[in-house]
Amino acid sequence: MTQDRPLMGITLMLGFCFVAPLGDATAKLLGDAALAQSVFQVVVLRFAMQAVFLIPLALVLARPFRMSRRVTFFVFLRTVLHIVGVATMFLSLRFLPLAETVAIAFVMPFILLLLGWWFMDEEVGWRRLAACAVGFAGTLLVIQPSFAEVGWPALLPLSVALSFALFMLVTRQIAKQTDPIAMQGVSGLMATGLLIPFVGVGLTGAVPALSLSAIPSDAYSLYLQLGVLGSFGHLLMTWSLRFAPSTTLAPMQYLEIPFATLIGWIVFSDLPNGLAAIGIAITMVAGLYVILRERAIARLSATKPLAEGGGPGAAV
Repeated sequence: MTQDRPLMGITLMLGFCFVAPLGDATAKLLGDAALAQSVFQVVVLRFAMQAVFLIPLALVLARPFRMSRRVTFFVFLRTVLHIVGVATMFLSLRFLPLAETVAIAFVMPFILLLLGWWFMDEEVGWRRLAACAVGFAGTLLVIQPSFAEVGWPALLPLSVALSFALFMLVTRQIAKQTDPIAMQGVSGLMATGLLIPFVGVGLTGAVPALSLSAIPSDAYSLYLQLGVLGSFGHLLMTWSLRFAPSTTLAPMQYLEIPFATLIGWIVFSDLPNGLAAIGIAITMVAGLYVILRERAIARLSATKPLAEGGGPGAAV
């Protein structure tokens, strides 16, 4: 079983926070009028490519696929939550700018912090609670949702938040008992199997939401990019949960917001106003504080015996 190494977990999560909005931007491009790929088609191909990329990689690297019945159940549950989270995220991006979508969804780390505290007995001190609260306050400045203009789609990122909070909680339960590459490959295969029956319905045209269409030549590279980013991005998150508890990583994920803002500006020319920029700065400060706090705890644990309270979760 891998020993907790908070700084390693934070570094891996930071990588995920940059890769994830790149994947979201790619999905948004696929849904734009020029390509007009349906959400369902994008979701199916995204998970199919995850299986195509990672199962052969796991075989080449001789990674173990064998899982206990308990782990298999949790992988299945994780896959269902992943499908729901990805689908609602991609659907949200059809209505909202990238930065705003990610910002609204970022009630997720706050939900995750509380779930990990209540249901997994993960230690959460007042400093991390305060950092998470400050980061959440920053997201409120970024969000600025106009429900009068957007309507019900503004609520979709809340579903994303709940799905991914539960997804990360389940991942933490099995992250140290499975190989990340093999688990992601199996998860992609499970997701594809779950979605295949709906593909048949989509081919009939009976349900518009499940519609399928020809893939334009301009879309092939974007689909490939989405598959790579989606597959390997979530590997970073899975690896991070092998080295640090979800309560440590939750505030770190607020850094995904400024990354999403930057990518949204570069790709879509969407730039938040002054108040939102202040909110982004607040979330960055809150996330960086967690890094500095974990570094201080790591130094303390190296110099103090565990019996004196110098463990990784002490006084956090």
